[in-house]
Amino acid sequence: MLLDFRTKNYKSFVEETSFNMVAAPKQKGLDYSLCTEKIKGKTIKGLSSSVIYGPNAAGKTNIIGAMDVMRAIILRGNIRNSEEKSSPNPASAALEFIPNNNKEQAEPVELAVRFAEDGMEIGYSLTADLGTFLDDEYKRKIVKEELIVNGEEIFLRTNDLTIGNLKQIKSFIADSVGNNIDGLVEISTNGLNPEELFLTNGFKLIFSQSLVKLITDWFTNKFMVIYRADSMHLIKRFSDPQKKAVYVEKTTDKAAKLFGINSNALGYVVSDDEAEAKLCALFKDSKNHKTAAMAAELFESYGTIRFINMFPLVLRAILTGGTLVVDEFDASIHPMALMSIINIFHNDDINIHHSQLIFNTHNPIFLNSNLFRRDEIKFVERDDDSHYSRLYSLSDFGTTGEKGVRKHADYMKSYFVSEYGAIKDIDFTPIFEEIIASEGKV
Repeated sequence: MLLDFRTKNYKSFVEETSFNMVAAPKQKGLDYSLCTEKIKGKTIKGLSSSVIYGPNAAGKTNIIGAMDVMRAIILRGNIRNSEEKSSPNPASAALEFIPNNNKEQAEPVELAVRFAEDGMEIGYSLTADLGTFLDDEYKRKIVKEELIVNGEEIFLRTNDLTIGNLKQIKSFIADSVGNNIDGLVEISTNGLNPEELFLTNGFKLIFSQSLVKLITDWFTNKFMVIYRADSMHLIKRFSDPQKKAVYVEKTTDKAAKLFGINSNALGYVVSDDEAEAKLCALFKDSKNHKTAAMAAELFESYGTIRFINMFPLVLRAILTGGTLVVDEFDASIHPMALMSIINIFHNDDINIHHSQLIFNTHNPIFLNSNLFRRDEIKFVERDDDSHYSRLYSLSDFGTTGEKGVRKHADYMKSYFVSEYGAIKDIDFTPIFEEIIASEGKV
């Protein structure tokens, strides 16, 4: 369960920004939307969902992109560029896209995450000097790296390396480690590489492979970040795939029927020519004997294909306790289908593993006090002068005073009259008036 994500100097988020998924104090109502975890005698109330609003180009996608970049860096274990360029988020592979493009001097980029997993609260932060925007020849280095478990510092890497209280992770380390800390710290310090993470290299090899595996498994399997709506696709992996075989997943097929796809079945085809399974529309011939598989995009709408690709990710999040982060979650999908998915995450009887759904949107239908808590509604706005982005929550307004937001207020109405910010008054009329006027003079 994601508790908090922080970043600084990531693209338009120049100031330190915290995306908090812990329930705000004194917020009441919609308690079914809370996920409660007890860790070392401390009760943590996490949010099961969060929706992000803001105008175009405000930075909504940037905050999701920062999550995606941190995930990519941790899984490859270094701040060098990746040779894999298939990601729709170029900054996850080419880190020179991360620094703010208005900064003339290099300033370190900060990424930090805190999450609950396996009865522990784990915090990991990374500060890296990546140079200036588009400087791909800059000599990068890790400025700071820290791992905290249950509030205790496990290691801190700056110019030196400090190993902290290992009692918190006693079950993850061998007895021999505790008997030779000084020697292991010296070996680790000598082996530090300025571009490589200590977490997934030295700490993993010398101190605790099992703890690092728990952390990287969370990033691999439970932190599912979909950076761009039109890039969502499902990569199916089969334990024993047979070439030229057709697979119809019953659960997804049932969901498709409820969604409204009744004319034909949808399945995945594994062929000799392609390594990944391909989503196809399946038809029977005139004698109802042979199945013909045709590319789904030839017969189905973009919204249908996107739903079929997204639904297994929702299912996976619910079954594993994952955190699903989606850019433009509502793109091309009917609000009723989206509302049903949101209600699944808010259902205590179904969301038993404390799964979470985070998404940005322009659809005002979700600005509803009966659907989301105030601390679940976030806004992003961009300053017209500095062009820096700012993230804040509806709960930050409080409940009293001139700008207070009460629990049962009409959030949608207040948003559109600009009481919460993060909205622009757009009028294209002058452009067309100028064009019409100029044509009249010709």
